Amino acid sequence: MRCVEIFLVSMSFLLCCITFPFSLCVCLKIVAEYERAVIFRLGKLRSGEARGPGLFFILPCVDEYVNVDLRTNHFDVPAQEGLTKDSVTIWVDAVVYYKVVKPLLAVTAVVNYSTSTSLLAMTTLRNIIGTKSLAEVLADRDSIAQKIAVILDKATGPWGVKVERVEITDVRLPQQLQKAMAAEAEATREAKAKIIAAEGELKASKALKQAADVIVESPTALQLKNFALKLTQKKLRFSSFAIPRINRSLLTTIISTITTFLIIFIQFSSA
Repeated sequence: MRCVEIFLVSMSFLLCCITFPFSLCVCLKIVAEYERAVIFRLGKLRSGEARGPGLFFILPCVDEYVNVDLRTNHFDVPAQEGLTKDSVTIWVDAVVYYKVVKPLLAVTAVVNYSTSTSLLAMTTLRNIIGTKSLAEVLADRDSIAQKIAVILDKATGPWGVKVERVEITDVRLPQQLQKAMAAEAEATREAKAKIIAAEGELKASKALKQAADVIVESPTALQLKNFALKLTQKKLRFSSFAIPRINRSLLTTIISTITTFLIIFIQFSSA
């Protein structure tokens, strides 16, 4: 078999030489800065690291290559139905960010690293939900996401994949549970309002008791209190009194009439 491989490689190289320079269109390949090329010769992985970026050379008919993107990619984890530790059914959505750090393993160690990572993320998310209560899921999203990221990164390491980040995008609750939680929150707010009102009444009663103690100890204070109360009532009475508005023309007529009457009275008196 070794001799057959050498013969096929030699014939491919000879074909390139005969068809030169036209063979350059087939033999020379280009990969971008964010890509790497994993080359197989007669089905065997070529020694060395993945090729790229830039130009690399392959032999026609005996070599084939696979391009691997090294940029950070992401996928959405569809809503996973899970049962929490306190027996509540919820649906959780997430998004996972990952990238390939070892192109050779990403091609040779797993059939499809993207699909495999996605399925693993779904399973891990359901498992983590089962270990948390509903309150923990709602309050500690960041810690749950970090725990999922650590588990995924450890599992995808042999595939040459690095899980960079996991984000929990949404937590959906059953409709009946949402109504029950809303009623509970409203009852809690009403209870707090009653407690605050009761504390205010307690402080007011303490202040009244102190005032009563002062009045009992000093009778003059009671007289001053009554005087202040009467003064306040008089101020309110005067402030509520309104002077009626008089028409200007009517006032002028009255003044002129009085003046005429005085003049006639003076003339009559002098006569």
